[in-house]
Amino acid sequence: MYNAGNGTIIFDKKPSVLSFSAVVGKKEGAGPYGKYFDQVEEDAHFGQETWEKAESENLRRSIDLTLQKGGFKAEDIDFSISGDLLNQCTSSGYALRSLGIPFLGVYGACSTMAESMLLGSLIINGGGAKRVLCSTSSNFCSAERQFRMPLEYGGQRTPSAQWTVTGSGSVVLGNGGAGPFIDSVSCGKIVDMGIKDAANMGAAMAPAFTDTVKKHFEATGRDFSYYDLVVSGDLGIVGMDIANDLFSRDGIKTLGKYNDCGAMIFDKETQDTHAGGSGCGCSASMLCGYILPEMKKGNLRHVLFAATGALMSPTFTMQGESIPSISHAISLEA
Repeated sequence: MYNAGNGTIIFDKKPSVLSFSAVVGKKEGAGPYGKYFDQVEEDAHFGQETWEKAESENLRRSIDLTLQKGGFKAEDIDFSISGDLLNQCTSSGYALRSLGIPFLGVYGACSTMAESMLLGSLIINGGGAKRVLCSTSSNFCSAERQFRMPLEYGGQRTPSAQWTVTGSGSVVLGNGGAGPFIDSVSCGKIVDMGIKDAANMGAAMAPAFTDTVKKHFEATGRDFSYYDLVVSGDLGIVGMDIANDLFSRDGIKTLGKYNDCGAMIFDKETQDTHAGGSGCGCSASMLCGYILPEMKKGNLRHVLFAATGALMSPTFTMQGESIPSISHAISLEA
């Protein structure tokens, strides 16, 4: 591998996606891509007593299913890299505590799936591991309790607000296999345009996404014409419109290749999610439920998966701080 600049690493020996799965909740299963997910759980509690335990159970199911689909046991995995939105990444820690896999907890907010895959591919390409498990999750109710208000409060949601996806996604990366393969990764930088409205994260994250994509194009010599799909993590409808405007201002033509996981996962006409989906599980579910299977089928050949994250906390938001954001990009090829 070699450093192409702008935070982009290009691989000579391309890590492969060996196995993957997505497990989501009832609302996500009722959306346009419901048929693509491996499991749709009708019980919002996932059989647990609390929303936080429900999220951890959701992630555990995705991890177990990913290992099962790949024919792997826990001892076949060298490292697990996972994170989520809850304090101290507790959903990940509790989901993985019984597996005995060396664990690296990461926090990239809603960019966590891309961040974990970026780090996992670097470890594999550097010879430090044969197989790495990358995963993340989110839950609507646990996120509302931590970042906004408990559901019992009954607060009104603004039109720019997004609906945190109840879902999880997991992949096993390794050497060999039939792919899809990771040919390069781009680590984003923190971008803060002064947005302070925690109910408008799409606006806060859009500049980070376009910055990472532009830097990736500069480092690789590519543009939108190279990819069948360039997908952002969860800018939602509002953030996607802003990203399109930013590309246009820079003279970048998206050629109809750009979409957003948050805009895709729910039906804006029939499901009341305002600006669309968000949360770690949003991009992870769409990647593992729809994008990777379509690549396996040959319907998508080249995909740039650029998950986005708002690196905020309720404490800093209440103190009047703006929202720093990040986006990491994974270039996938079938």
